[in-house]
Amino acid sequence: MKLANDISAKKVLVVGELLVDLISEQNIESLAFSSNFSTNQGGSSANLCANLKWLGIDTELIATVGNDNLGAFLINELKTAGLSDTYINRSADRQTSVILVAKSELTPDFIPYRSADLAIKRIEDSAINSSGIIHTTAFALSKEPARSNILCAFSKACALSKYISVDWNFAPAIWQEDDGKDVFKKLMKMNPLLKISVDDLERFTGESLTIERALEWLGKLTAQVICLTCGKDGVWFKAKNEQWKHKPALSVTSVVGVTGAGDAFWSGFLSAFINNIPVDECITKGLEIAKVKIEKPFPLYKDQ
Repeated sequence: MKLANDISAKKVLVVGELLVDLISEQNIESLAFSSNFSTNQGGSSANLCANLKWLGIDTELIATVGNDNLGAFLINELKTAGLSDTYINRSADRQTSVILVAKSELTPDFIPYRSADLAIKRIEDSAINSSGIIHTTAFALSKEPARSNILCAFSKACALSKYISVDWNFAPAIWQEDDGKDVFKKLMKMNPLLKISVDDLERFTGESLTIERALEWLGKLTAQVICLTCGKDGVWFKAKNEQWKHKPALSVTSVVGVTGAGDAFWSGFLSAFINNIPVDECITKGLEIAKVKIEKPFPLYKDQ
């Protein structure tokens, strides 16, 4: 499967969350259990951007942190990964956002403490114009003013025939009283490249879904590409007007942790997609990068 339109601008613009992950040093079932925690640069958007840079892709991150020492830590981590802080806003009246994460071989338990990450400003036209793909997450879209500014940027990108990429990492605890359905409908009108996990889809629909039912639900959407990630059971994927296909997950020598594996998969996918590689091969690349992430404890860019 290869989409009709080649991508001329070989740059991925990532708009979304840059925050601190406090991750338990040992695998624990939930945050109800005592543990020591390590400080890490986190946020799905930032992780994906750092992974893309590691994979040799021209990429920029647009995000907001607090004008505090945790914000300084995050910017230093970005620079260590080779990323620019050109589009990182430092808010004087908001604190850097923090997420507590229970390290786990399964879907990790987490608690968000959000402030600066949701204060993303208007995205500059020049940043949109120079990119071939613009990416964001459900996390970033869950609150204002980030939501309106991201959707505005997406509308401009669509008008310029750019590809829209969305990791719909939906969690009710993030959206709270908002069920996200109106935002999701707006995104689907833009024919995005959509990544969603089985867990994300179950949380979003409020249903316990079989794979068959999940594929039926997703098959009704008007997306350029849909990827349903199923953890150790691999990924189901389809391009517009094509049938569903499946690729198994690659075997791993050891599971250090699954936190960030979804971001690693999508960074591998996008790194191939922006180079006009057929969708099947983009999926293979994604699975290869996810395997690397699962087997090692550090950010990919620290694997020198």
